Amino acid sequence: MGLPQINIRFQTLAVTAIARSARGIVALILKDSTKETFDTKIYTDVTQIDPLDWTAVNLDYIQKSFLGSPTKVIVERIDAEAVDYSAALARLINKKWNYLAIPGILTADVATISTWIKSRRDTDKKTFKAVLPNSASDHEGIINFTTDNILVDGETYTTAEYCARIAGILAGLPFTRSSTYFVLPEVESISETTTPDDDIDAGKLILINDGEHIKIGRGVNSLTSTTVAKGAKFKKIKILEAIDLMREDIRDTFDSEYVGQVNNFYDNKVLFLTAVNAYFKGLQADEVLDPNFTALAEIDLDAQELFLQSTGLDTSKLTTAQLKEYNTGSKVFVRASGSPLDAMEDLDFSMLIV
Repeated sequence: MGLPQINIRFQTLAVTAIARSARGIVALILKDSTKETFDTKIYTDVTQIDPLDWTAVNLDYIQKSFLGSPTKVIVERIDAEAVDYSAALARLINKKWNYLAIPGILTADVATISTWIKSRRDTDKKTFKAVLPNSASDHEGIINFTTDNILVDGETYTTAEYCARIAGILAGLPFTRSSTYFVLPEVESISETTTPDDDIDAGKLILINDGEHIKIGRGVNSLTSTTVAKGAKFKKIKILEAIDLMREDIRDTFDSEYVGQVNNFYDNKVLFLTAVNAYFKGLQADEVLDPNFTALAEIDLDAQELFLQSTGLDTSKLTTAQLKEYNTGSKVFVRASGSPLDAMEDLDFSMLIV
């Protein structure tokens, strides 16, 4: 009698999607030897931070990340003399978080962190992302922040140092808006790029000065090389957030409610797909997904046929219905389609004067 609750769970996830999108989690890795009695600190509010736990510089990084209103900041402390970030990454790999920043990172270590994030996303199917300084990674999981000489209250921050602030912004934004033109009111001046359009097209997240405010130019990640599987939409941070949320919701529900608990035959697969499709409809109603575009989860017949052929079965003798209903052991093959909505960012306005 457990299956119907899956529908309720998915309905709840759809209804709360926008609220949950504004409650992302920042992960920070900080080199600090102020106290050696802990490795990890988790804060849900800036008032929880004990200033005695951190150097003044690291305390500032944590506080900067909270300016963006994330729901939580996970801080992994490593020794000030640590030669790499492997210990902190090992602690983070099984935690839930959205955006990683390492404000003290050296240029030589940026590529290592980029590779780690890409591997976690591509191989482990995690939804981790990182804000890294000057990292042309050509990957949707890496936000390539490039603005330098960021002046705040008379103090100048480097690109790397201000990644914590950017991570906090991205983690705290709901689906109802993108980070494009997000104003950073505390910033007094920056090193302004002379080629903002080219920079954005190259996958750089930059700050711009519009004459009144310092703000994010456009909410893009470092992806520049598109494919059939990863089209132009994957370049947008807002779009990727929706994709990641759906991936997590569906995977977590499957893991918690189906794995090892439900027999794998066709009727149960249909029940699962029905629940997922109801979830998609909820996201369309909340304008996370485009309601004018079909959002559908169904059995992936191509993948299922390849699997059955790998077991030695001659699938040429099966009808489509038989192939769809065939016993696939513990495997469940699903494909889905949907179109996440972007924010209004570009205006093409013409006016006839008569």
